[in-house]
Amino acid sequence: MVTRRSLLLAAPLGVYAQRRDNIYELPKNLPFPKDDGGCRHLTGMTVPPIMLCTTGNRCVILGESRSPRTVVFAYPRTGEPGKDAPAGWDQIPGARGCTPESCAFRDRHGDFKALRAEVYGLSTQTTEYQQEMAARLHLPFEVLSDASFKFTEALRLPTFEFNGMRLLKRHTLILNVGKIEKVFYPVFPPDRHAEGVLKWMASHPPRMV
Repeated sequence: MVTRRSLLLAAPLGVYAQRRDNIYELPKNLPFPKDDGGCRHLTGMTVPPIMLCTTGNRCVILGESRSPRTVVFAYPRTGEPGKDAPAGWDQIPGARGCTPESCAFRDRHGDFKALRAEVYGLSTQTTEYQQEMAARLHLPFEVLSDASFKFTEALRLPTFEFNGMRLLKRHTLILNVGKIEKVFYPVFPPDRHAEGVLKWMASHPPRMV
């Protein structure tokens, strides 16, 4: 469970003096994202054999995972502690909350392990950018970079454009036996999403082959 204490521990000293808002908490009254159908085609699809670089300085092919289940939470972009969010960011439904969501998956990581599930984050940011975030937040799982958009385009994952950046819309994939078993979309609020994924997994045992 994400707590204020766990988020404060992730924040470097002086972060609140440098940024006008709190990157580690969700502002109130954020717009609720609507289901635009961007993920309706994904359930049952085979995961493409595309290598993705991770914050652990390796590359993985998600469809080859040996874990009974693999959880991939895709997010637009994590902010930087010393920089304010770009103007208009909080007004985009579903955009804000990548850092709190990552912290939630971090705090519940032991519960995912107990269900024999492997967890990854996924964004179109570079591995170098992601590594700073992963180290600062003390993430126990790796984050995948799809800066080339090969994985995104192969699965036709939902994206949006902002300030010249092409970013993933927030969604989560649960993979089982090389296929997409379950899709969560839209995701809101992101800071409580990990708990919802755990509840679904606990009530839906994975298909074994």
